[in-house]
Amino acid sequence: MTDAEPTPTSARSTPHERSLAGFERSGIDYAITEHGPVNSLEEAAAARGVQPRDVIKTIVVRISEGNYIFVLIGGDRQIDWTKLRHHLGVSRLHMPSADEAFEATGFVRGTITPFGALRAWPVIADSHIVDRTVSIGAGDHGVAATVRANDVIEALGAQVADVSE
Repeated sequence: MTDAEPTPTSARSTPHERSLAGFERSGIDYAITEHGPVNSLEEAAAARGVQPRDVIKTIVVRISEGNYIFVLIGGDRQIDWTKLRHHLGVSRLHMPSADEAFEATGFVRGTITPFGALRAWPVIADSHIVDRTVSIGAGDHGVAATVRANDVIEALGAQVADVSE
């Protein structure tokens, strides 16, 4: 894998504005939900009108220096690192620090989304999200987009693989 292409951004735009612009560029149907602070996955799901498994976590993973991927995974699951390494054909993967994740994406942890990220890193969508209506972050705490997972997968050119447990 090589460095991803930069996505169009404005130096004056906020992460949420970049995310919304990313959703618009994608052409997929989405509905934005804004809610206050939540303290659990269950609270986030209730505020967004979905099941906990349908709250999509976007996890940025470092493959090598300066080379990242996004992994989309349901809220009730976690990455199976063995499966992910096998899928990518690599022996090591790293979770970047909060600062490194921000530098790679332009989003702070808890708000990371492929839509409007500073670079269009490759995306892997866990197979358990296929054919579902899901809620994915929209660049700020307490803001999410409700979308069809299959639309997200197509718009982002995501690879679908079983990478969770």
